[in-house]
Amino acid sequence: MARDFNALKYLDKLTVVFYLLLVVFGCMNIYSASITTDQASIFDISCRSGMQILWVSISIVVAIVVLFFDDNFFSQFAFLLYGAMILILIATIFLSHDINGSRSWLSFGAFSIQPAEFSKFVTALAVAGYVGRQEFMLHKFRDYLFVIALILLPMLVIILQKETGTALVFASFILLLYREGMSGLVPLLAFLAVLLFVVTVKFSGDIFLDIDGVQAGLCYALIIIFIVQIVFLIHFRRDTFNALILTGALIFFLLVSLLVNLFLVYVNIVYVLLAINIASAIYLLVLSFLRWRRAYWLIALFVFLSTSYAFSSGYIFSSILQPHQQKRIKVVLGMIDDPKGVGYNTRQAAIAIGSGRVFGKGYLNGTQTRLKYVPEQHTDFIFCTVGEEWGFLGSFFLISVYTLLMWRIKVMAERAESHFVRAYAYGVLGIFAFHFIVNIGMVIGVMPVIGIPLPFISYGGSSFLGFTFMLAVLLKLDTKREERLKGKLDTFVSI
Repeated sequence: MARDFNALKYLDKLTVVFYLLLVVFGCMNIYSASITTDQASIFDISCRSGMQILWVSISIVVAIVVLFFDDNFFSQFAFLLYGAMILILIATIFLSHDINGSRSWLSFGAFSIQPAEFSKFVTALAVAGYVGRQEFMLHKFRDYLFVIALILLPMLVIILQKETGTALVFASFILLLYREGMSGLVPLLAFLAVLLFVVTVKFSGDIFLDIDGVQAGLCYALIIIFIVQIVFLIHFRRDTFNALILTGALIFFLLVSLLVNLFLVYVNIVYVLLAINIASAIYLLVLSFLRWRRAYWLIALFVFLSTSYAFSSGYIFSSILQPHQQKRIKVVLGMIDDPKGVGYNTRQAAIAIGSGRVFGKGYLNGTQTRLKYVPEQHTDFIFCTVGEEWGFLGSFFLISVYTLLMWRIKVMAERAESHFVRAYAYGVLGIFAFHFIVNIGMVIGVMPVIGIPLPFISYGGSSFLGFTFMLAVLLKLDTKREERLKGKLDTFVSI
């Protein structure tokens, strides 16, 4: 039998259904969040809802066109697209106008495009293209370094555009690398870096054990580093003996320091803990030399680097981060209460979502939404409208559809017949998961406000087109597998 392959026929239908549900729900909520007294209808092109529907129409047409691309187009031209995108990102810095402190938009008459939104998709293709090579091995230093460079380059350029939130999305590629063989130690170290930063900043103004001049944040961070060092020593070397020796030394010197502080002279406990950590690292270096075991000096290196990082966290926070970023972090960590400043959006969002209760106030009946209490509610804070007008049930529906969409992406990733498709799918999954978790997290106040949209729900043409293109390419690559399955079935039937 002749093989009659039709890309539309072999699409993953569930993914398309979840996509359309999010699109329709998103347009409805954008209309509610941005409606004005003189707006004729949801399709009014002069208003945000009408513009969003126009972008939806353009995106769907583009997605259909993508489905008829050659199967190998994206893998063959991944690096060419990546290079072109880097040049566009750099050019955007010089060609764009300053909009709210950001230089990331290119204007074409009435339309404006944000290239950074498409760089996520192109970077996912490039990383997948490199990972998908037969000779690729992630544990090789050269391959590992090249993949990291592919991710960091667009990230750094976007930071130069003053789009820190968009740049942070590139951290989501850690999921792709983890699936392709990266050690679970890397995500763990990334989590520890965040934990040390938060602990150091959060408790920077507190006093350790009521001892004047002893900063609690640094003390807690150094104790965490020491504990992790002991865990690594037991886990990677099964060296319980030396773990007990180091733990005993910490307890002994810490107690002596506290007694000296209490009865004799002042001793800064921060420097005592610092000395203990450095001494323990040196001890491990000696063990590494005597026993010729790499694990010892790697653990020692972790202690040196993490200790340096803990002491530099304060400088990073106060000198590198912008004042508004510092305030957002302080609000999330509960260090300050700024209900009329940087905490205003989060506070009003909490009021809006809480007022929706179980069933919501009804579509177009949200008081917080209609009275525009939450700035930018049609973009980054669109989840407020969902919570207020649709209540807990509407919020649960939205979260469920997102979860199901990400589940289908994972299914397509795991059934892929090539490393390229699998790696690309996990890149897409990481990007969607990052946007989903961070956007809802910042709206409900458990994460800093960094300004990233909720895919297919928030208003924004570049964002919507970028996410649709990303998903359409994955669907196209998935149909390639279905085509082969159809061909095998036809061959079997003909026999």
